Amino acid sequence: MTAAENVCYTLINVPMDSEPPSEISLKNDLKGDVKLKTEALKKVIIMILNGEKLPGLLMTIIRFVLPLQDHTIKKLLLVFWEIVPKTTPDGRLLQEMILVCDAYRKDLQHPNEFIRGSTLRFLCKLKEAELLEPLMPAIRACLEHRHSYVRRNAVLAIYTIYRNFEHLIPDAPELIHDFLVNEKDASCKRNAFMMLIHADQDRALDYLSTCIDQVQTFGDILQLVIVELIYKVCHANPSERARFIRCIYNLLQSSSPAVKYEAAGTLVTLSSAPTAIKAAAQCYIDLIIKESDNNVKLIVLDRLIELKEHPSHERVLQDLVMDILRVLSTPDLEVRKKTLQLALDLVSSRNVEELVIVLKKEVIKTNNVTEHEDTDKYRQLLVRTLHSCSVRFPDMAANVIPVLMEFLSDNNEAAAADVLEFVREAVQRFDNLRPLIVEKMLEVFHAIKSVKIYRGALWILGEYCSTKEDIQSVMTEVRRSLGEVPIVESEIKKETGELKPEEEVPVGPAQKLVTEMGTYATQSALSSSRPAKKEEDRPPLRGFLLDGDFFVAASLATTLTKIALRYVSLVQEKKKQNSFIAEAMLLMATILHLGKSSLPKKPITDDDVDRISLCLKVLSECSPLMNDIFNRECRQSLSHMLSAKLEEEKLSQKKESEKRNVTVQADDPISFMQLTAKNEMSSKEDQFQLSLLAAMGNTQRKEAADPLASKLNKVVTQLTGFSDPVYAEAYVHVNQYDIVLDVLVVNQTSDTLQNCTLELATLGDLKLVEKPSPLTLAPHDFANIKANVKVASTENGIIFGNIVYDVSGAASDRNCVVLSDIHIDIMDYIQPASCTDAEFRQMWAEFEWENKVTVNTNIIDLNEYLQHILKSTNMKCLTPEKALSGYCGFMAANLYARSIFGEDALANVSIEKPIHLGPEAPVTGHIRIRAKSQGMALSLGDKINLSQKKTSL
Repeated sequence: MTAAENVCYTLINVPMDSEPPSEISLKNDLKGDVKLKTEALKKVIIMILNGEKLPGLLMTIIRFVLPLQDHTIKKLLLVFWEIVPKTTPDGRLLQEMILVCDAYRKDLQHPNEFIRGSTLRFLCKLKEAELLEPLMPAIRACLEHRHSYVRRNAVLAIYTIYRNFEHLIPDAPELIHDFLVNEKDASCKRNAFMMLIHADQDRALDYLSTCIDQVQTFGDILQLVIVELIYKVCHANPSERARFIRCIYNLLQSSSPAVKYEAAGTLVTLSSAPTAIKAAAQCYIDLIIKESDNNVKLIVLDRLIELKEHPSHERVLQDLVMDILRVLSTPDLEVRKKTLQLALDLVSSRNVEELVIVLKKEVIKTNNVTEHEDTDKYRQLLVRTLHSCSVRFPDMAANVIPVLMEFLSDNNEAAAADVLEFVREAVQRFDNLRPLIVEKMLEVFHAIKSVKIYRGALWILGEYCSTKEDIQSVMTEVRRSLGEVPIVESEIKKETGELKPEEEVPVGPAQKLVTEMGTYATQSALSSSRPAKKEEDRPPLRGFLLDGDFFVAASLATTLTKIALRYVSLVQEKKKQNSFIAEAMLLMATILHLGKSSLPKKPITDDDVDRISLCLKVLSECSPLMNDIFNRECRQSLSHMLSAKLEEEKLSQKKESEKRNVTVQADDPISFMQLTAKNEMSSKEDQFQLSLLAAMGNTQRKEAADPLASKLNKVVTQLTGFSDPVYAEAYVHVNQYDIVLDVLVVNQTSDTLQNCTLELATLGDLKLVEKPSPLTLAPHDFANIKANVKVASTENGIIFGNIVYDVSGAASDRNCVVLSDIHIDIMDYIQPASCTDAEFRQMWAEFEWENKVTVNTNIIDLNEYLQHILKSTNMKCLTPEKALSGYCGFMAANLYARSIFGEDALANVSIEKPIHLGPEAPVTGHIRIRAKSQGMALSLGDKINLSQKKTSL
C-alpha cells in the first residue's frame, strides 16, 4: 500500500455509491461550500486510486479548492497532487501544474509552520524536476525558519531532491553541513547528519571529528545515527577504527538503552580485544537488569549467548558470571532459564564456589516466598543447575547436598524428584559423602509426602546404609512410618470407634462463623476433631498403603531384605540376627495381610505379592547367592547406568565444543567479500539490519534479507488455470507468527477489470489480518497483491478463496474465478527440542489427544526408518544412541518436538522387522502421537502418513 493510499484509508471515510458519481456532479460539488468540497475531493481521490483519470476536474480543483486555507482540504490536496497524473501521454508536464507550483510556493512561505512542514513533506514525494525547480529558493529559505518542525522537514526535502535530482541543488552537502554546525535542535541535527552519511560521508566524518568529545551530550536520536556512521566507516575502512573506538566506548555510558545496545553490538564487531568484549558484555548485563520489558531482556540475553559462542570471548565472559547471575532477580521464568544455562556454560573452577553460594541463596529464597505457579519450576531449574555443577566439580557436592535434601519433603514432586536423582548420583559417585547423605536422608525421611520420592529414598537407604547403627536407624524410621502393627487389626479398631474418651471432648469453645448467606452458624470442635485427627495421626507409609499404592510396599520389601542381609553379615550374635530378620518378615507379612483385606482403596497386585513373597523366602533362607544379588549386583547396575549417562553427556559436550571451534584449514577456499552473501561472513553482517530482523521475530531467516536470495528459490503456488480470464499465482512466505501471500494477478482479457478483489478465507487456526483492497486492471495488465494471515497454533491450515471483478461497460453481474487451495504445512512451525524422561512421562500421561499411525513403508531397516521419520517430522529422538545400537529385530524410541507457540508434541515409535517374511520385508509397527490439542496430533499424524515411504531418486 502506498503512502497516499495509507492516508486515504485513514483520512477518507466516505461510503461510495454503487455507481460512481459523474464528473458534472463532482464539478458542482467542488464549487459548493467547504463541506461539499471536502466530500467531493474525497470521492475524486478514491476514483483516481481505482483507475479513473478525471482530467476535466483539474482546473475546477485549481480554481475553487486550491486557494482555500481549510486544513482538512489542504491535507486532502496533498494526497490528490501526489496521485493525480501530472504529465500528458507524451511525457510533458501539464500546463496547469504551473499554477499548482505557484500555490505551493506560497504555502512554503506561509506563516503557519504546520502548512510549511506538511508541504515540505509532500515535496519529498514529487518525481517531476520541472515542478521542483521553481520551489528551490523557498525550500532553502525554510532552513532558516524559527520553528524546528519546518527546519527538519526542509532537510528531508533537500535530501530527497538531492538524491533524485542532484542538478537542482548541487551544493546540498555543503549547505546541510553549514546548517548542522549552527543547529541546536536534536531532531534537525539528526536529519541533517543522516543526510550527510548517505550523501557525503567525508563531510559527516569531518563534522563528527569536530564534536567527538561532546557526543555524550547529544540526544539519543543523534547518537544512534553516529553509531551507525562509525559502524559503516570502520567496516569499510578498518584503519579508521582507532580514531572512533573511543567514541563508541563513551556511548556505552549513554542514558538511552537503545544507544547502549547498538554501541555494544558495534563495539563487538569492531574489536576483539578482551577489554572491548568485557565492556560490551557489562553493558548488555546492565541493560537486562534495568530494562523492564521481558522481550528486551531475552533479545539482549541472546546477544550475550552469541558472544559466548565465540571461543576467544568465552574466557572474558567467565569473569562476569557473578554479574550475569544478577539477572536472576527478574521474575520471568524464561529469562531465568536462559540466565542459568548461560552461567552454567561459563562456570569454571575459579568461580564455581561463588556460583554455588548464589544458587543456594536462591534455592532458600524460593522456600520462603508465597507459592506462585513459576516458583516450583524455578526451584526445579536451580536444583538441576546445582546438580550439573556438582557433577562437573565434585568438591562442591558437600556444600550443595545438605541444602537440597531439605526439598525431599517438598510438596512439589518434580523438584523433589530432581533432588532425589541428584542425591542418588552423588551417593554412588562420591564415597566420602555417603555418611553425610545417609544421615541427612534419615533426618528428612519421616517428612516426605510424595510416594514416588518415598520409594526412591527407601532404595537409597537400603542400598547405602553400611553400619549397624544406620541399619537400625532405617528400621526405626520404617516402623515409625508404618505405625502400629499388625495394620489390619489396628485399623479395624479405629473403624469400630474404640477411641479414648478424651478424644471426643471438644478442644475449645464453640466458634460463631458467618455463612455465605450472612447468617450465623455455630461450629463445634467435636464434629470435626475425630476425622481430622485420624488423618493427621496416620503415618505416611500407612497412608500410602491404605490408598492402595502397594508398589511402595514392594520397594520396602527389597530395602528390608537388603538391610537384613547386611545386618547378618555385620552382627555375629545369632539372637540379634534372628530378631532383626523376624521383625523385617513381620512387616512384610502384615503388608501382605493388609493387601488381601478390604481396607485399602485398591487391592494389592499380583506382581507386588510375588515380590514381597520372594523377599520373605530370601530372608528365610539367607543364601550367599541371594546376598550377592541383593547387595552387589543392584549397585553395579546403577553404576553402569550412571557411567553410560556420563559418557553420553561428555559426548554431547564434545560435539558442541567441536561445533564452536572455528578452524581454518590450509586448503579452505578464500572468501571474497564481493562474491559472498552477507550471511556467509558473520563479522560483516549489518548489525542494524539484524536488530530489525530480531524485532520482527525473523531471526531464524536472516537469509531472507539477503539481496542474493531470489524469489525464484521459492516454490510458486498456481491459484488459477492458464485459460481463466484472470490468472493468479502466489509466493507463500512463512514467517514466525504469520504468513505473507504475494499474489500476482494477470488480466488475460481485452477488457478493463474494475473492482478486482482478492477474497480469501481460512480453515484451521489461521486468521486473515486485513482484506486486500480492490484495484482496476487495464487490458492484459498485471498487479501484485499482498495478504497477511496470522497463525495462532500449530496445525495444518488451508487458505482458499476467489477473485471477483466487474467488466467495464458490461451490464452483467460480478464475475468470479475460484482459486486453488493453499495448504500450510505444520513442519514450518515445529522445531526439535529436548526434555527429561520424567517430563516426557508426565506429559504423556497428561495429554488427552492421541493419534495412532500404522507403519506402512518400503524401508527395510529399522534404524533407517527412524531417521527418515525424524527428518520428516522435525522431531528429536530422546532415546540414547546406545539403546538403539545393535540389531535385535525390534525397536522402541521416544520422540519430542516443540512448536514456536510453546506447544509440545510427543511420539512413541514401536517398530519391528518381521524376519519370518525374509530379509527384504519392510518395517512394520505403530507410531503413537500425543499432543495437548487435537489439531496438532492429527496434523502430525497426517504428515507421518504422507512421508512414510522413501522416494527413490
